Amino acid sequence: MQGEPWNTEQIGDLTGTVALVTGANSGIGFETARALTAHGAHVVMACRNEEKARRVADLWEKDLPRTSLELLALDLSDLESVRRAASQFLDEHAQLDLLVNNAGIMGAPYRQTADGFELQMATNHLGHFALTGLLLGRILSSVRGRVVTVSSHMHRVGHLSLDDVAGTKIGNTWVTYGTTKLCNLLFTAELSRRLRAAESPAIAVAAHPGWTRSNLSGTGAALGGGRVRARVGSAVGHHLGQSAATGALPTLYAATDPAVENGAFIGPSRAYQLFGPPRVVQPNRRARDPEVAARLWTISEDLTGVRFPVPGPT
Repeated sequence: MQGEPWNTEQIGDLTGTVALVTGANSGIGFETARALTAHGAHVVMACRNEEKARRVADLWEKDLPRTSLELLALDLSDLESVRRAASQFLDEHAQLDLLVNNAGIMGAPYRQTADGFELQMATNHLGHFALTGLLLGRILSSVRGRVVTVSSHMHRVGHLSLDDVAGTKIGNTWVTYGTTKLCNLLFTAELSRRLRAAESPAIAVAAHPGWTRSNLSGTGAALGGGRVRARVGSAVGHHLGQSAATGALPTLYAATDPAVENGAFIGPSRAYQLFGPPRVVQPNRRARDPEVAARLWTISEDLTGVRFPVPGPT
């Protein structure tokens, strides 16, 4: 990027674009969906909390000069819900240009989902993996198809054990979160390779927000029922770091800038990628291992039962 730092004023006219944003009712997802709809995109807000998403949609329809919004019920921690949401979207839409895999939880105490997955892994990686695979056919048919998956600077603390991707072994909740964010990057790397091998115009990109104020840590901690833990998490999330609007800039840059290349990772440009306007950044070495990425892909397909319509690169 040359000249002035990138900001939302550089997002072009998105009229005619259909975008699906997971977790669009709060935090970075809220700001991402708001900016996309403000620039003319039709935004599908895929959220677990439908009541909160409806309040957000009603607010935008009053405040923004033009909006084109709809809601889609989606619980990423439940594969049945993922399949139901994908099926509904495919029944109602012949087009999908942009999928933003944004939703996530952080710091949740250990819990297994109905599918037998650790909750953070189910929500942050496996649910998004399945959703992407189920919707990828629509993205491939778009001349500007793009998948943006939101990772984290905390991918650097993650340690992936390929013999337990489902996360059945109890471990440190924060390391588990970092591992899910490492999986986001490995998934993006493998998807980008497969899209390139298929000679598809679609691209897969990852982004991370840096240190951003949000309710992510408080929400995750609250799932364990600990009020003190939840309050501490909320205090950290709401009072430290940059605003959610600034934290959403790497995602928006990854989602809309025509110069972004397949497989890129976008993050803040200052203070060790914690703050500042977005630019292309480098993930750690573990996130760049193609053999691990390919093995994670195969395991994720087996766990979710979702097969992608793009073959693995030879």
